[in-house]
Amino acid sequence: MTHDPTRGRPSLVSQIDVAQPVFHPSAPANRQQDTEVGCLLRQLLAAQDRQNELLEELIGQVGANHRQKVAELGQWKQANPRLARNCRLAAEALGKVQAEFLESLTREISESYQNLMDGDFMLNEFVDRFGPRMAHLNGILQVLSQLSAVPNPAAAQNSP
Repeated sequence: MTHDPTRGRPSLVSQIDVAQPVFHPSAPANRQQDTEVGCLLRQLLAAQDRQNELLEELIGQVGANHRQKVAELGQWKQANPRLARNCRLAAEALGKVQAEFLESLTREISESYQNLMDGDFMLNEFVDRFGPRMAHLNGILQVLSQLSAVPNPAAAQNSP
């Protein structure tokens, strides 16, 4: 007696009949199932349509808030061109300070890597020493960058 390895396992290949089903009046149970499936599919479609409507409303709200903030920021920059220009210069200078700060931070990590790994005290000391400065510096840079005057490419091309 030979052993058939495929016996007992479901087939990975199947046939699908794509012909239009023929409904027989003698199969009311199938009609009821088809009606229920159709009803469920319509409900799913309606729920999906509602979800799409809600997503469109959400996108509209977020977009409107963003456009309003951008417009207000643009108005502020037009009302304060000198201050906006000074913010850009300050952001550039502070960016250089940040680069130096990051250089010292990475050097410190490289030099005391093993100590930071071995003890919580050293890691906490490191975070206390560099963390607040890094957070505040990043916050200030972000504000200055947002308030900075963006160079106008048309004005830069027309200038002598």
